[in-house]
Amino acid sequence: MRIRVAQSDDIETLFVIRTSVKENYQSRAEIAALGITPTTVAGMLKTNCRAWIADIDRRSVGFSIANADDRTIFGLFVLPEFEGRGAGKALLQQAENWLRSRGCSDIWLTTGNDPNLRAYGFYLHEEWILDEVLSDGEVRFVKRI
Repeated sequence: MRIRVAQSDDIETLFVIRTSVKENYQSRAEIAALGITPTTVAGMLKTNCRAWIADIDRRSVGFSIANADDRTIFGLFVLPEFEGRGAGKALLQQAENWLRSRGCSDIWLTTGNDPNLRAYGFYLHEEWILDEVLSDGEVRFVKRI
């Protein structure tokens, strides 16, 4: 597995991966309604944000994206057929390390509020702490790095 920094020509790949997940699925239209489009992601990558892609056998199988200004991991997604192969953990560690290098000590992320979701258990396993249930039904996890 190779973890690499995403470039502007990888933005379409990010959207393909994001819309391929089974849990926490959102269509491109639903994502766009939240203000997340290829144009906005390109803009984010020109600011204090960074994204990484996990490649296995020359195939892009997952990504993470972090925002140092907000001290957050904005997204972490892995293609369903590659779950359980370490890509999520490697991408999470890459984002955490980068946020630490940018001076962040307390970071956060949100995910679905269902203990049966893979992401929910994954973050607990990776020593994230459940902080609060948000008004939209998501949960906020925090971690001191």
